[in-house]
Parts: sequence; C-alpha cells; structure tokens
Amino acid sequence: MKLKWTKYNSLELLMITLGCAIYAFSLDMISIPNGLADGGLSGITLIIRYFFHINPGISTLILNIPLILIGFRYLGKRVMFYTLYGTVCLSLFLILWSHQTIITPLPLRHDLLLASLAAGVLSGLGIGIVFRFNGTTGGSDIIARVGQSSFGVSSGKGIMIMDYMVLFLSLSYLDFYHIMYSLIVSYLLARMIDLVQEGPNRAKAVFIISDQYKEITQLIDITLDRGWTLLNAEGGYNNDKKQVIYLMVQPREVPQLKQVIKSVDDKAFVTVLDAHEVIGAGFSYERKKYHVSLLKK
Repeated sequence: MKLKWTKYNSLELLMITLGCAIYAFSLDMISIPNGLADGGLSGITLIIRYFFHINPGISTLILNIPLILIGFRYLGKRVMFYTLYGTVCLSLFLILWSHQTIITPLPLRHDLLLASLAAGVLSGLGIGIVFRFNGTTGGSDIIARVGQSSFGVSSGKGIMIMDYMVLFLSLSYLDFYHIMYSLIVSYLLARMIDLVQEGPNRAKAVFIISDQYKEITQLIDITLDRGWTLLNAEGGYNNDKKQVIYLMVQPREVPQLKQVIKSVDDKAFVTVLDAHEVIGAGFSYERKKYHVSLLKK
C-alpha cells in the first residue's frame, strides 16, 4: 500500500524536530557540562567522546545504522522513515548546540541534584514528544519501540532497563558519585516519557454491581452528566444474572459518585481503577450538557 501524506504527518515531523531539539539541548547544555552520564545509545556516545574525542552527533549517526536495519524488520515503513528523520535531527542538533555561542552551558557542579532533575525532565520531555508523535531518535529508542509493539513493555521501562546497563559501563570514566546522580536522570527520563505518551487525560474507571442499577444510573445521569455502559454478568455464588455499570469519571468526581451510589444502595460493590488515558466525550472533547433538562422532567 502506498503511504498517503496528510497534514497530521507534517505536524508529526514538526513535533519530532522539537523533541530532538529539546533532548539534544539537555545533553549538550546540562548532562555533558555537569559530568552526568546518559543511558542508551547516547550514553555510549558520551563514553566514546571521553576516550576518543568524537562528537556525539557523528558517533550517533554511525552507531544507529545496524539498529535502523533491525527496526526495518519489526516496525512499519512510516515509523522507520520517522526514525531516520529523528536520528538525523538528533545528530544535527547535538552538533548545533555544541558549536553555537549564543546560549552557554549550565554548569551546576555545585548542585548535581538540580542538574539531574533538569536533565531528567528535559530529556524525558524531548523523547516523550518524539514517541508521542510516532517517531524515535534512533538507538535504544528503536529497541524500546520494538519491545513495546512485540512484547507490550512500555517505552519508559524498556529505556530505563537499557539505561542502567549503559550507566554501569559509564563507570569506566565516571566516579560512583556522578553515576548515582545519573540514575536520577534515568529514572526521571523514563517517568517523563510515559507521562508525555499517556497524555493529560487521566481518569478513573468505575465498575458498580448493584440490584438497583437503574436508580444509580439515573442519578449518575442527573448529578454527574456522565454516560455509562451496562455489562451482562453472572454471579459466581448463586449464578444469578447481574447488570454491571461501567463508566469513566474525573478523579475529582469519585467522591460525588460514591455519595450517589451510597444514597441508593449502601451495599453496592464498587471498584475504582486508574485509566491512564481516555479519549472521548467529556475527556478529549466537551460533551453536551443535558442534565438540567432531565431535572426539569
């Protein structure tokens, strides 16, 4: 099938460029000046830089070649095109930030904790933006995407595992003191990647089992203005038929929902679960308000 180019694809490339710029800035302006190691392929390029004085931008391009070939086997053509684009972008920005004279590096050797926090947040933000818009920056990102698509391992966890392996190798040129702060960078980076990928639309998934499900759903409709789904179920003890109410609410709405349920059936069985991302009415776009008309009825 031929790949059709859309306006959204152009937006993806723009955001991949932005993410690469932020990640490269974090490496050149915070991690390197403060003697912090990095994980994955970037960490290996820093080791090469220390021993052989090769610019990370150049070594990044060279080391990515075999990983890109692996990616072509497991990832789609569009993803690999974005990977090639992201790899080149990251290399160019690494060279750009290291040679520009307008912005000076941030030497925070007197406060490595602050440097670690800044590096972890910025690096994770940059890579997270790239991942959210279907790209990678090459290197361990390719392996993380393969692990995510083939084995269901989140990108953040996959990168964190590889980061720890490279940080161990970084003991060859850094002391244990700096490596410990680099672990903070790695942890924050992984958390930021997952946070950016999951998006801000977090919610609570609620399951309610009650014989008074009709009354409960009517009150949910009126007081919370939330939709719901009824699931057919069967009791495990008496094998009697049940109706399970399933709905999504904002975290701040959970206490009000509990009050609604308790006012109808204080013995109802309720389960509240975390939902990392919700797309639909009331979450990713506004829903139509209609509870006032129901109250009038």
